[in-house]
Order: sequence, then structure tokens, then C-alpha cells
Amino acid sequence: GTHKSANMLREEGLNVVTLPKTIDNDLWGTDMTFGFQSAVDIATDTIDRIHTTATSHSRVFIVEVMGHKVGWVTLHAGIAGGGADIILLPEMPYDINSVVEAIEKRGKAGKRFTIIAVAEGAISKEDAALSKKELKEKKAKKKYPSVAYELAEKIQEKTDKEVRITVPGHTQRGGSPCAYDRVLATRLGAEAARAILEGDFGCMVGTKNQEIIRVPLSEVAGKLKYVDPKASIIKEAKTIGISFGDE
Repeated sequence: GTHKSANMLREEGLNVVTLPKTIDNDLWGTDMTFGFQSAVDIATDTIDRIHTTATSHSRVFIVEVMGHKVGWVTLHAGIAGGGADIILLPEMPYDINSVVEAIEKRGKAGKRFTIIAVAEGAISKEDAALSKKELKEKKAKKKYPSVAYELAEKIQEKTDKEVRITVPGHTQRGGSPCAYDRVLATRLGAEAARAILEGDFGCMVGTKNQEIIRVPLSEVAGKLKYVDPKASIIKEAKTIGISFGDE
């Protein structure tokens, strides 16, 4: 929304230079946004702490991570946080039966607990098949405060496991930024200042292969960078045994 508005101002003749600031890392045209790594650190810490408790309890633990439309924070925190056993993303609609199967598979292997990292925008295959109108009507009648609670009820219906929910919520948006974000923001800010001095307006300053670049606002506005279900990071996560509930 910020870059869409900035581009509209650019079209009206204003001199605009923008920076990629969001915890979601969902801006098109940049490899990384500042705020993302700090949010991942907080979500990872939450999963780490749940992992400590989970080892002594035979339960399913659901950690709901921020991300309505994209699952970057959930994906990275799920892999980093002691390894979530199941990761559910908005980009990869899940089958509740596949989720249950992954939980039961762990049980048969002698693993008493399961940790699920779920993005707040995660959606089931059943809901993903609905039209926008049908989905909107269904959400209007929903009885769950968030996806974690709906998931918990369905898991409890299909298994004998107790389910516990943790929602770190807006703690992921606050606090002290990590060193990576401080360095990145400094580099981006310096390049934005240089662009202004050079009179190179109408661009967003971003990163590509760890180098600082300028991207035309017209190319950035209104576009989101989604997690690609076929990306190598998904394949690697599956290789180490993480389920995405999609198969």
C-alpha cells in the first residue's frame, strides 16, 4: 500500500524515493526488507521456547505467526526455531488430513509432540477452492478468532492429542531491531540520500544479491513477492522432514 500510494504521488509530479520497510519481506523488486529479520528473530525465539516445553509434553503446539498474504516470516522462523515439524503458509493451501497424517507419523516414530508454525493467512485447500464471494461469506460467519484456533479444533477432532496455541502477535512488530536490519537500513538509507542528491526520483531503494539497487516505483507498486511453493528453500525444508500439509 505504501509504495502504491508513493507511485501515485510520483505520477502527480512529486519527487519521491522510498525504502523497503516491512516485516513481511513481501515487496516486489528487493531480495530483503528491513524489519523482516528482526520479526523472524522474535518468532524463532517463541518457537524455541515452545520446543523446550514440548519435549516434556505429549501435545500439539501451534504457533501463529504474522503474515496475512505471504508466509516468509513463518517459513524462516519455522525452519530456524528448532525446526517446526509442520509449516502452513498462505501460498500453499493445506489438507487437514495431511496435517493429521504428519502428526500421527511422528507419534509412530516415538516422537510425542508436534510443533506447527502457521501463518495467520494460511488457508485450507477446501477454502482455497471457494470463490472470493463464498470465502468472504464463510469468514463473516466464522466462530474462530484466528486460523490457529480453527486448526486446533480440527486436529483435536481427528486425533487424541491435546492442542495448545501460542500467538506472539504484535510483539513481532516491536522491540529492538537486530544487527542485520540495522546494517541493511543504514545502507538503504545512504543510497536513498544519494538518489535524492542526484535527483533520481521515482524509485525504491532495494537489494539484489546483497548489493544495493534502485528499482522504478512503477514496477514495484501494487506487486507482492510471494513464497514460491517450488522454491529451493521449500524443497530443502521437506528434505529435513518438515511437512507443509500440501501432500
